[in-house]
Amino acid sequence: MDTALLLSSVVALGIAAQWLAWYLKQPSILFLLIIGIVVGPMIGYFDPDAVLGDLLFPFISLGVAVILFEGSLTLEFDEIKQYGKVVQMLVSVGVLITIAIVGLSTYILFDVDPLIALLFGALVCVTGPTVIMPLLRSVRPNKTISNILK
Repeated sequence: MDTALLLSSVVALGIAAQWLAWYLKQPSILFLLIIGIVVGPMIGYFDPDAVLGDLLFPFISLGVAVILFEGSLTLEFDEIKQYGKVVQMLVSVGVLITIAIVGLSTYILFDVDPLIALLFGALVCVTGPTVIMPLLRSVRPNKTISNILK
């Protein structure tokens, strides 16, 4: 299939996921993740390695750089100073627990190789402001919890 058609289809599906999330008043990451899993591994419509080839790694690196840059621009240290211990526990013990639970669930539910399940758990637990901020707008926790999660 034509590369331009595949890439434009992925962009259109991403826009559709964003619109659906807005319409249903749910976090967009949920629909983006579901559509990505369905279009990629489940039905095999889009294989990034085949479509992008050697450009896959630079595109991923650029995407991660943009996300980290945007996150660092919005980070306010004075908001988290008083929650230091809680934040420290979330980014250490919380991450390990999340990786273990997601990895084990993936292994049991989808019968994949244990290392792939663990990798999936590690990928899913990594989050940033692009995920957290829409969730906070949706859930609307109190200021303390909101500052900790940001």
